[in-house]
Amino acid sequence: MTEVQLKVENKMGIHARPASLFVQKAKSFQSKIQLAFNGKSVDAKSILAVMTLGAKNGAEVTITADGPDEAEAIAGIKELIESRFGEE
Repeated sequence: MTEVQLKVENKMGIHARPASLFVQKAKSFQSKIQLAFNGKSVDAKSILAVMTLGAKNGAEVTITADGPDEAEAIAGIKELIESRFGEE
């Protein structure tokens, strides 16, 4: 299992568009991927689950991946979040 903590830095946080990009990226990997924020952990491959977390700008989120491509999954999702979902 691989885990990383990241800060959401795009202005609007993980709203509909970034959530969609996040889920698309998560689904591209075989590993089980979880997104955790504010004491709640959800399936990162579920758009509704990701959006219900309400991760706003400045939120510290934890990404956990467990599976055959966990390192690549963490790297890909980290890159997406650090790119501010292409919004800025």
